[in-house]
Amino acid sequence: MKAYRDLATLASLQVLCFLLLTHLEPDFFLLHLYQAIIYMAILLMLFYMEDRWAYMIGMLAPVAWLALAYASGLLGGAVGLVLRLARRPEWPSNGVSLVAGITALLAVAMAVTCGLRWKRSFQGAGKELVTFLTSLGVVVAYYAVLVVWFWRMIPNPGLAH
Repeated sequence: MKAYRDLATLASLQVLCFLLLTHLEPDFFLLHLYQAIIYMAILLMLFYMEDRWAYMIGMLAPVAWLALAYASGLLGGAVGLVLRLARRPEWPSNGVSLVAGITALLAVAMAVTCGLRWKRSFQGAGKELVTFLTSLGVVVAYYAVLVVWFWRMIPNPGLAH
């Protein structure tokens, strides 16, 4: 596991961020807990030396999370908070945006690190397309389930007649 220490650290920090979000947003406890599952799976893949899959999912999952965070407006709030903190350092009033900003930075670091590792270890090995398409299918299915489930969690007052 020593060779994967950097990726294991990034995945573990992602898990910790999502666990912290379960505390900051108790209404979305299960959602944040389930968001951590894919990073725990990456840790398991690294432990069992399935680095080809860990690298590819480690690239795709953070990018998918960033896209969803951007689409939901969470990423914009997090970037705004980070920019305000850069101008005037003080403890933020919105812990969710702070953790989302940290999670976004970790997501970028993880995607870049996994991409570099993939390029060094597996580029030209002939399994790129199969690994990419299979991993993409896993990540799309994983986040599709989370999005549908999250959408159903939001109360819709217009339907409560």
